[in-house]
Amino acid sequence: MDLKRPSRTLLELSETYGPVFSIQMGFTKMVVLSGYEMVKEALVNQADAFADRAQVPAFEELSRGNGILFSHGENWKVMRRFALSTLRDLGMGKRVIEDQIVEECGHLIKNIDSQKGKPIDLTMIMNAAVANVIVSILLGERFGYEDPRFTRLLHLINETIKLAGTPSVMEKSDTKSYFNTDNFKSLISNLFSAGMDTTSSTLRWGILLMTKYPKIQQKVQEEIEKVLGSNPPRIEHRSKMPYTVAVVHEIQRFANILPMDLPHATTMDVTLKGYFIPKGTYIIPLLASVLKDKSQWEKPDAFYPKHFLDAEGKFVKNKAFMPFSAGRRMCVGETLAKMELFLFFTSLLQRFNWHPAPGVSSSDLDLTPAVGLTSGPMPHKICVAARA
Repeated sequence: MDLKRPSRTLLELSETYGPVFSIQMGFTKMVVLSGYEMVKEALVNQADAFADRAQVPAFEELSRGNGILFSHGENWKVMRRFALSTLRDLGMGKRVIEDQIVEECGHLIKNIDSQKGKPIDLTMIMNAAVANVIVSILLGERFGYEDPRFTRLLHLINETIKLAGTPSVMEKSDTKSYFNTDNFKSLISNLFSAGMDTTSSTLRWGILLMTKYPKIQQKVQEEIEKVLGSNPPRIEHRSKMPYTVAVVHEIQRFANILPMDLPHATTMDVTLKGYFIPKGTYIIPLLASVLKDKSQWEKPDAFYPKHFLDAEGKFVKNKAFMPFSAGRRMCVGETLAKMELFLFFTSLLQRFNWHPAPGVSSSDLDLTPAVGLTSGPMPHKICVAARA
């Protein structure tokens, strides 16, 4: 087992043992689901049976059954419903949130511009920009990128996500009773950390990939110039920018931010394609195997935006595009994340050209993912030049 990147080992095992197999990790027996058809069958077609979260000691200690990411049963159902309805009430997917993202794009661009073209590591400023969108929704304010409380919080979240991906982590009926301080604190923490890290990591992958593939970067910029000119991007422009939207989707597919999903558990005895799986079984829906399913993608191991374009250059969806997972535990922030990814990515390519650091060629850029619960790029520095 590759203990730093276990998803790689599971992908190799699926080649030998097929789309459903079990492994023993520590004291825990787990069932791994691999490939689009099997993951869809479990998470979508038999959604209720695979809707629980596995009991992982570190996560249980962290959440104490509260919040949304690692909670169970009725508490999870109540908190998920509350989170979805509240986020909608606060404007998720609507113009008010779009305006906040566009405003934050301005702060991010100003910060990058102030670096005067020197090689920079985007990790903390990208984290800060995305986090500020979440903060504006949850707390009604934003923080300066250098604010010491804010930067300490971002560092702690990054460290927690790294530690959560290490092998050592494997070792009430009345609705009103769920609305308490501990549940709210845990829910806000879930939304903040999950919403920041995944989107920020995807954007950093996007900039790294544009740097590695300058012809794709140039093609995106040509479409931006044609559709936007110097006007800031808005969500309404998405329908007129098929190539840019295809590139953003391919960044998500290729980045494979959550290769093993968060672990599920069965809520009942269930039969999956002839396999009997008892209630309470630890389930790993191997999202990496869906996003790289050879039966669904023309070039699964390559960065290839044409996966989302037809022969005429129009954007096309792909049913195996599952970066937000699927079924009952699907990401509650999907709408917000899609909005952020398009607006931040398009703004950054509209305003800047992205180049490797001095002495590094595009072909030398390392696309090996970092170790952690989520798979961001390895630490790297990149050069940026303002566009006319």
